[in-house]
Amino acid sequence: MRMNARFAWILVGAILMVDVAAGQQPAPSIGIVEKLGQTIPLDVEFYDESGQLALIKDLVNKPTIFTFVYYRCPGICSPLLTELSRIVEKMDLELGKDYQILTVSFDHREKPDIAAGKKENYLSSIDKPVDPNGWHFLTGDSVTIRRMTDGTGFYFMRSGDDYVHAGALIIVSPEGKITRYINGIQYLPFDVKMALIEAGHGRVGPTIAKVLQFCYSYDPDSRSYTFNVVRVAGVIIVGLVGVFVVVFLVKPKKKQREG
Repeated sequence: MRMNARFAWILVGAILMVDVAAGQQPAPSIGIVEKLGQTIPLDVEFYDESGQLALIKDLVNKPTIFTFVYYRCPGICSPLLTELSRIVEKMDLELGKDYQILTVSFDHREKPDIAAGKKENYLSSIDKPVDPNGWHFLTGDSVTIRRMTDGTGFYFMRSGDDYVHAGALIIVSPEGKITRYINGIQYLPFDVKMALIEAGHGRVGPTIAKVLQFCYSYDPDSRSYTFNVVRVAGVIIVGLVGVFVVVFLVKPKKKQREG
């Protein structure tokens, strides 16, 4: 019965998140309100997993994935972090070099010791070498947490000893600007990679990334990248027209002049 009640609260949170995204609740108590283009609070301090105070401004120095969870969560937090670990393993971007992850507990009762344990568990589950400094697990006081969650549009509500909340990855540029939300707890490595590349704000990426950015467009309704048939077809048509002009118009005229 207890698990059914928890599932019900999670379901309510998911429904409210959809309502918020549809614009039906401008100021929710639970859910996610996208604040694209806005800058996160950079002047707040959290404790990292080692117990050291760290200023967000100092931590965010590359494309960053923010996740808001609480470490004792019996619901979606563990699946979210497990899925994120899988994404880290599958992506060809290098954690700690090309991007980083900041996981923030919104339960002010949680301290660095539990954060350290979670970090060890999730990093050890990744089946490739990773830089441990690329993924920090943070804790803080209630005022600091509320400033950060409000600043990123993440809203949650306490229910007894637990919380009702949504799940999402919030992508932030090296300057602290919110560039993308990827909602839910299941993600495609390609979607996350493209979001991180976009967050680079003009920094040169792999050539293949530029090609993919041209061929794929972000769909705000599905919050994923879709193949841009019109754009690619347009390029093909222009290319064929160019071939036609060269083969049937330019070359015959050149031969006539030479004759």
